[in-house]
Amino acid sequence: MQTELRIQDYPIASHTAPRKPSAAGGWHVPRRLQRVLSLADFEDAARRHLPAPIFAYISGGCETDRALRGSEDAFADHDWVTRVFNDTSRRNLTTTLFGEQWAAPVGIAPMGISALSAYRGDLIQTQAAAAAGIPAIMSGSSLIRMEDVAAANPRAWFQAYVPGEPARIAALVDRVKAAGFKTLVVTADVAVSGNRENNIRARFSTPLRPGPRLAWDGITHPRWLLGTMLKTLLRHGMPHFENSHAQRGAPIIARNVMREFGARNHLSWAHIAEMRQRWGGRFIIKGILSPEDAVLARDMGADGIIVSNHGGRQLDGAIAPLRALPEIVAAVGPDYAVMMDGGVRRGGDVLMAMALGAKFVFVGRPFNYAGAVGGQAGITHAIGILATEMVRNMSLLGVLNPADLGPRHLRRRARP
Repeated sequence: MQTELRIQDYPIASHTAPRKPSAAGGWHVPRRLQRVLSLADFEDAARRHLPAPIFAYISGGCETDRALRGSEDAFADHDWVTRVFNDTSRRNLTTTLFGEQWAAPVGIAPMGISALSAYRGDLIQTQAAAAAGIPAIMSGSSLIRMEDVAAANPRAWFQAYVPGEPARIAALVDRVKAAGFKTLVVTADVAVSGNRENNIRARFSTPLRPGPRLAWDGITHPRWLLGTMLKTLLRHGMPHFENSHAQRGAPIIARNVMREFGARNHLSWAHIAEMRQRWGGRFIIKGILSPEDAVLARDMGADGIIVSNHGGRQLDGAIAPLRALPEIVAAVGPDYAVMMDGGVRRGGDVLMAMALGAKFVFVGRPFNYAGAVGGQAGITHAIGILATEMVRNMSLLGVLNPADLGPRHLRRRARP
């Protein structure tokens, strides 16, 4: 009888285990990843591996980065209250969402231009997610055709940026449906682009502008240049923005071409209602921070929402998703599918979000770093790190499943 392949059995190194983790539960840790013990380790490695402009694009927020820092800092608002002498030997991360069973209540958030930081970035993300049994959301700002990702992982979700133009909305919805996606995620918090001064300072633009500085960035990062950029150009040609609209968009490197975003500040709830009706499948709205908008989303037919401040990349000072979460859950009720992303860097962060009412939690930047440094194996390793941290912390908290957590397991810290 074959043993079930569970991501929670991933063999992360431990001070109580042999120095070189062996295969366990069917998982194997490549030698080059055995010293990567946390998601922060991936960020440090990616900082060295990637050209500075590309790392700045992934890591940065907007203006003062207050919203970016706040999303991570919010997890320090609460302390855990543990329960002891509970038999937790049968703890399990398996979670049901929208009637589907997933191996853990964590998924890969949509991240634009992932194929610029990692070879075939969107594909390796979705393949790693499929193998681990967790959801992955493909970004509408990706450089690989949505049809290729849907073919590689039929359970993947697609995230769309849409302008307030009904004809263009309809064309994009029809393409996503024809590609085979069953879940559509519409990002709500992009009426205009955030003020990402860090991108200008780091000389990052989309498309990238060719020139001596771009060439030097590549030459001084040979592993990225050979393993990602040149490998992509030789095998697949110049990457383009493939999925922002129904047609192919701008190339990723161009001297004079500009990306075309459409009239996103025209987008209204009326457009979303029409989009929901045309789509017909599972429909999620991402970028909700207010209880009022959460209720509007629920009442117009969204199957769920993702509480998110866009990774701190849109409005400086936007409330941290974790801080917004309890009021939103109270507004829409405990049975509605409220999910969250933003600032999650540890398995304990996932559990804390669930204790405050989230049904599922998505993680972005760390998976981008993991793919850049270690390819698909790196992303699997990052998923495994989160899963093993969650399983360990569940035992220390005295619960068998993340769904068993609630506000009783937390105490809010008194502000100084």
